[in-house]
Amino acid sequence: MDWLKNLPVVGPWATRLMATHAWRSYERLDRVKWTRLAAAMTFTSFIALFPLLTVAAAIAAATLSGAQQADLQDRIAEQFPGITKQQLDIGAVADNAGTIGLIAGALLLFTGVNWVGSVRDCLRAVWELPDSEDNPLLNKAKDLGVLFGLGGALLVTLVASTVATATVGWTARQLGLAEQGWGSALLQLAAFAVAVLADFLLLLYVLTLLPGAEPTRRRLFVGALVGAVGFELLKLLLSGYMQGVAAKNMYGAFGVPVALLLWINFTSKLVLYCAAWTATPAKDAGAAPPTPGADGVRGGSGGAPDPAAASGG
Repeated sequence: MDWLKNLPVVGPWATRLMATHAWRSYERLDRVKWTRLAAAMTFTSFIALFPLLTVAAAIAAATLSGAQQADLQDRIAEQFPGITKQQLDIGAVADNAGTIGLIAGALLLFTGVNWVGSVRDCLRAVWELPDSEDNPLLNKAKDLGVLFGLGGALLVTLVASTVATATVGWTARQLGLAEQGWGSALLQLAAFAVAVLADFLLLLYVLTLLPGAEPTRRRLFVGALVGAVGFELLKLLLSGYMQGVAAKNMYGAFGVPVALLLWINFTSKLVLYCAAWTATPAKDAGAAPPTPGADGVRGGSGGAPDPAAASGG
């Protein structure tokens, strides 16, 4: 698209745009065929999502009270646009929670390990790293460990977000802030900030551990922050639309899967862009080709086009 630089009015603006880190990150994505990577991530994420929700429902049905189950349904519905509280209905699995949990757990191990492997390969492709040459069984074992670690990180961020949101609400009631007007706006802003912080911490885990890369702290923090804010904005902008799509009679029983596939695909592309942001070197650092054994990659399976990664800053 260098021809845009030669246009009389648009040219100077295009020149400035193409010199930004954001544009060079997009160029990296375009080079590695990111739409195909997003499609692969979308498929494996969609397959793994339903066992995950079933396991969560079975555990909640066996351990939580009715009020706590309703609160959990609200939280899950907020995190996954297209799914409603009525469709979750955790109480419906209470009578057979043990059996349902065991079956869903076995499915989750299989689909979850494949999901971790798929996401890892896609993120390594963004870094333009070679495929791992380790023993396949060892890779599966590592992916299983990453899956449990990611589940623990997700649980911690969910609990932290829930506690922080409840604290904000309690503080607002103690201060007598109105539920409408400025009081409501402040509460929504605080809840948004808490959600962004939880997403930010989770993305720090995903963008480093899964690809086995060590980007500079500045690019990692900026990329994770961009992803966290973008993730919450996507939920706000697309949640109502997707729930409306899922409710259309023309979609019938396919309404919820269609909405979920759209949501997961947008999210996958956002994660890939964050990975590209962390993998794209600074303009003054140049674009050095990958070299085996570079310090920017753990495990010795390949190099990283990131000569600054060794310094960690």
